[in-house]
Amino acid sequence: MKRLVLPLILLAAPAYAATFTPPKGCTAYLTVQSRGCLVSHFYTCEADTKGDQWRADYDAEGPFFLSKIDRDTQWIESYDLTPGTKEVLDPKPRDAASFSDLLALGLDTFDFALSKDNGEHTIIRGFDKLTGQSATIDGVTLKQTEYEYTQTDDKGTVLRHSKGNEYISEEWRSFFSGHSEWELEDGTWAPSDTPPVKFITPGKPGFASTIPLFECDGQMSSLVLPHSVAKFLGGS
Repeated sequence: MKRLVLPLILLAAPAYAATFTPPKGCTAYLTVQSRGCLVSHFYTCEADTKGDQWRADYDAEGPFFLSKIDRDTQWIESYDLTPGTKEVLDPKPRDAASFSDLLALGLDTFDFALSKDNGEHTIIRGFDKLTGQSATIDGVTLKQTEYEYTQTDDKGTVLRHSKGNEYISEEWRSFFSGHSEWELEDGTWAPSDTPPVKFITPGKPGFASTIPLFECDGQMSSLVLPHSVAKFLGGS
């Protein structure tokens, strides 16, 4: 099988080392250490469209997710390393995600479809809204957002429903997780709290480290399509 081979070369053996190395022709520009035993590496590649960016997520066991967004934070493609699937944005979304609209209008709605290489096809509808609040984390000022979205199959069955708050960076044109809730099958809500703790740029101690630092005692991060991956998640 050929899926996952090309973009995940960086997540093979060398990526399990203590230092993250992006693929040839790519440049890492940010490492984010978050709560929930998660560390993410952000990078851009010369061969991509201007404004595109990648994020590689690691937990205590190594890399588990890779995603790519465009300048408006549309989910272009992503790779779940367990069990190993690729997901891409379908052409001509009904209502494309727009980071620019969110900044300019304070609200962005979205309605688009995703297809996996295992045949799964889903539709995601929801919104991001600026709350008017901001937070400074590790010296970086971020704007807070409120969001809600549902992910359904082609028959309209709800597969995921999430709501909560996130943070955005205008400089990096990225979303970062905050406090979220996920609706379970019994109608109850499960909390998820994985905000960023440290932003590390090239030349600073800890940049490119693949070892997560926070809340790793008996706790592993898990991929349940967090909204930061929706936006990146993209992302964190």
